[in-house]
Formats: sequence, structure tokens, C-alpha cells
Amino acid sequence: MASDERPVSVQGGGYDHKDTSYFAMARDDYVDALPDNAEASILEIGCSNGATGALALARGKCRRYCGVELFPEPAAAARERLTEVVEGDVEHVELPWPAESFDALILSEVLEHLRDPWAVLGRLRPLLRPGALVFASTPNVAHREIIVMLLKGRWELQSYGPLDATHLRWFTPSSLRRAFEEAGFVVDSVGPLGALGPGSAIVDRVLRGRLRHLWHRQIDLRAHVPQAAG
Repeated sequence: MASDERPVSVQGGGYDHKDTSYFAMARDDYVDALPDNAEASILEIGCSNGATGALALARGKCRRYCGVELFPEPAAAARERLTEVVEGDVEHVELPWPAESFDALILSEVLEHLRDPWAVLGRLRPLLRPGALVFASTPNVAHREIIVMLLKGRWELQSYGPLDATHLRWFTPSSLRRAFEEAGFVVDSVGPLGALGPGSAIVDRVLRGRLRHLWHRQIDLRAHVPQAAG
């Protein structure tokens, strides 16, 4: 954060101490993975200040990029960058789009903050067209450091990371896969978000991937909406 920038004050739920960098990071990896489709429509839940959407629009990945954002300040910034922004809690706010409006859905570090992420997935599913792509990431509660902490009888919440105090739900790779499958998505892959560190990669190769969930902090899930039958 630049020296002349001041932290954004977001009231309630432990968000008070998060600075602007918490809302500012574009997901280049997701934008890179989007098809080159200048006519596409994309929906992002938790769009923050619109950085990811702005990048997708700039790279010609879509014509229309809509977002839902809980907090007023980043929502106002996103409104200057994106096609349309709905401000409010995705679990309660009215979503104005008709069925089959979008070609892709992005859920970057969002599901862990929801009271009922399973219901939200079910609510979002009809908004996507057949074949629509889904990108989601969330902390991995099965990481070895968390397991060691539990073995010591501790559960210590933090300001950032997998045990962020604002998180309401936690997932393992298998439980995240199940949540999407039960909502009607076809899951294409579930794995680490980014490459494993050198040491972890060696152990993972020795174990032939059997305990891979112990070695990555973030889960990356890719899925799609099945094509209509017939």
C-alpha cells in the first residue's frame, strides 16, 4: 500500500482493520483461463473494487461484467469499472438478472464468508448458461499446519489467511467438490491454488498425491454447467 493511502474502514464482523489491499487484487489466473469471447457475460460474487472485471474487459474476455459486492466503498469503486454492480449481501439481496444470463461465474475467496454457501450456489446456478465456466477458491482447512494446531488443542483465529476471523465456513478439497456437485455443477478439477513449494512438491511426489490436501493452503476449483440434455 502506498504511503499516502489510508486503510478502508469496513464496519463490523472483524473487517474494520483490513486495508485497501484486501479489496484490490485482480485474479489474473482466472482472467487468463477465460475463453477469448468478446461477447461473453461474466458474474463475480465479491467483486471488491472491480479489479478482476476491469482486467477481463480490458483483455477482451467479455462484453459485460457484473458484480455483487457487500461493502459500499469497494462497490462504489467497482461501479466505475464494471458494467453493473449490485451492492449488498448475496445471501439476501435481490439479484436482477434472468436465468441463463452469464457465461462464467467467479467466486474468489467468497464462500468461506457466507452463512449458507450451499444455498448461494444453488441460487446462482440458474443464472448461468449451459456450458458456463465456474472458478472458485477458498482456504483449505485440511492444511497440515491447521491439523497440527488442532492436535495441540488450539484453534486460533487470525487477521488473514485460512483462519481469518471473518470466516464463517471452512472447506477441504473434497467438501468443496461436494458442495458444487450438489448444486448441479460438473466439477472439472480441484487442487492447489498455485504451485506447491519445493519441499511440499517433493513430499507430494513421494506420496503420489495421496495426501496432497495437507500441503496447500488454498483450494482451486474449476467447474462448468452441464449442457442441456437432448
